[in-house]
Amino acid sequence: MSGFGSEFKSEDPRCPQSLPRGQNSPQKCPYGLYAEQLSGTAFTAPRLENKRSWFYRIRPSVGHDPFKPFINSNVTCDWNEQEPDPNQMRWMPFDLPTSNNKTDFVEGLNTICGSGEVKGKNGVAIHIYVCNVSMNNRAFYNADGDFLIVPEKGTLKITTEFGKLHVKPNEIAVIQQGMRFSVDIDEPSRGYILEVFGRHFCLPELGPIGANGLANPRDFLTPVAWYEDNDVQYEIVGKYQGKLFICQQGHSPFDVVAWFGNYVPYKYDLTNFMVINSVSFDHCDPSIFTVLTCQSDIKGTAIADFVIFPPRWSVQERTFRPPYYHRNCMAEFMGLIYGKYEAKAEGFKAGGATLHSTMTPHGPDAQCFEQAFNEELKPKKVAEETMAFMFETCLELAVTEWGAKTCQKLDLEYYKCWKNIKKCFTGPIQ
Repeated sequence: MSGFGSEFKSEDPRCPQSLPRGQNSPQKCPYGLYAEQLSGTAFTAPRLENKRSWFYRIRPSVGHDPFKPFINSNVTCDWNEQEPDPNQMRWMPFDLPTSNNKTDFVEGLNTICGSGEVKGKNGVAIHIYVCNVSMNNRAFYNADGDFLIVPEKGTLKITTEFGKLHVKPNEIAVIQQGMRFSVDIDEPSRGYILEVFGRHFCLPELGPIGANGLANPRDFLTPVAWYEDNDVQYEIVGKYQGKLFICQQGHSPFDVVAWFGNYVPYKYDLTNFMVINSVSFDHCDPSIFTVLTCQSDIKGTAIADFVIFPPRWSVQERTFRPPYYHRNCMAEFMGLIYGKYEAKAEGFKAGGATLHSTMTPHGPDAQCFEQAFNEELKPKKVAEETMAFMFETCLELAVTEWGAKTCQKLDLEYYKCWKNIKKCFTGPIQ
């Protein structure tokens, strides 16, 4: 099933006609199922913005024991753990768990930075996940917001209440607020997560671009209904107010036989992104590469943008073509899925990251500038065999203790990549 923002419906073919006809919550559902609604917006949100889906499931999700704290977690929303640090930051690739340290997706969640107020549903968090085993009889949900998941290493086999999603590197998945899911893997896996509190991602407006371009709605894929009827002990882990909690229940949470609605998990293949790029002179702003956005209350300003820098043709005259040097009122967190980013010659590696904070200057390193300054300007394919991305936010990001110290991956010599930029000034005209 494909599309974005539309009304969907699906039923497991093992139980044909399991979707009730004409009534959301009938007195008696087909096959003796229970009706349950999952709401992603207020009941009274305008029709065009209202998000909800109906489940028809074997048991309602309410049947579980009390929640207790989930210990030994590196997930947080405490943005005061560390003193503020405006320096350019770069992390080398984050370590995968060792073979004698069995770590699943939930156990391998680590918050690296964030901002805002989770209780007030206004903010973002950026996490790194590393895992080497599947989630066994364990499910996870996020009561705080949406997860935009970017795999860098290893395919994620995500089972959701709506069905299954297989998400490989160079694809993304969005699991929206409250949706329960489990992650299976075949190999040690690593990736990035952008979380927005209490709001949802959407496609950016196209404006003068017109009807076509960037990410097209038809390329977003949603699951097909799939259920399991297992009476086994299951752990449910929930993220609530920035902390993890766990409870037990005596059956699988993935027992939804049929569903319909417009509040769904989805995936997207980044190779489907239609690049819009300059064919004359000057350098387009990186906003032209926005895949998904989550807007703030300030018009045209994002709580979070997900931006990619895919392979593309660059056809420009009289132009310095790599990203220009700049200072930004937004904060920019970048990651690399594969390849070699065009504005950094060395050091920025797949599975690592950079953070350029509000108004902290950044841009091409010395080697990249020298090459671009002297190269012949002609049509050129840039970022070949590369996919870099950026999480951008209007909020000022604070790095956690895990990001600054515990992970031990912060490159303290990152600033040196700009130290050898030469003075080219020729002086006034005589």
